[in-house]
Amino acid sequence: MKVVRVIHTGYGLTVFGVLFIIFFPILLIPIISPKRYQLVGIINRWWAHLTFFFNFLSVKVECQTPLDPRKQYIFCPNHFSYLDIPTMGLTPINTIFVGKNDMENIPLFGFMYRKLHITVDRNKLKSKYDTFIKSRLALDQGKSLVIYPEGGIFSKEPPNMVRFKDGAFRLAIEKQIPIVPVTIPNNWILLPDTELLVRPGTVKVIFHTPIETKGMDMSEVDALKHQVFQIIDTQLKNENRQAPAGQDSAPRAS
Repeated sequence: MKVVRVIHTGYGLTVFGVLFIIFFPILLIPIISPKRYQLVGIINRWWAHLTFFFNFLSVKVECQTPLDPRKQYIFCPNHFSYLDIPTMGLTPINTIFVGKNDMENIPLFGFMYRKLHITVDRNKLKSKYDTFIKSRLALDQGKSLVIYPEGGIFSKEPPNMVRFKDGAFRLAIEKQIPIVPVTIPNNWILLPDTELLVRPGTVKVIFHTPIETKGMDMSEVDALKHQVFQIIDTQLKNENRQAPAGQDSAPRAS
């Protein structure tokens, strides 16, 4: 069985790379003309759906409340697996990502990621500050953001999250932009961080009802952060209890 998963994983990486090469010429449009940034979200959705389709992973997207394409949002998902990145490509609102700079070193892909998204080196204070400024500017330009509030894949015991960082919540309050909690319940089982071997199953993502921040001030950052954490944590626990027989024996990160 492990041999099959190794083959599936290698095949999946190949699919991801081939699709990137196909979409790269289109991605050059918003790189050359930043005002066309909406194309990034559109291409991300195509890319995500095709990646999961050709990898034989079914997809289930749930929106608890319809999201308004004319509004801006900051999306805050849990983060246990590398599958979470293409999963957030399924976001129904066009977004750009705020994420770690690890992928900048990948030939061609790193160029695209650096030009179209916002990267951060979390080991450098100046980089974190610059990322906050760039994120603020992106919001001023009308963009919506995906920010993983855990700051990366840090949990040793998924589906238990680590403590959230403040950045997304400070931005949401400063710019009075709604926060959307996002639960990704299955990816830590489908692609465990410890094995990096794909398992068959369903990629599920739940977009919770947006939390309005109008009227909030910086004294409420911790309360907002706690509220988002509780919403995602409750959903993760509910999904874990409802997991089909066999899934509860999936390996946990250690």
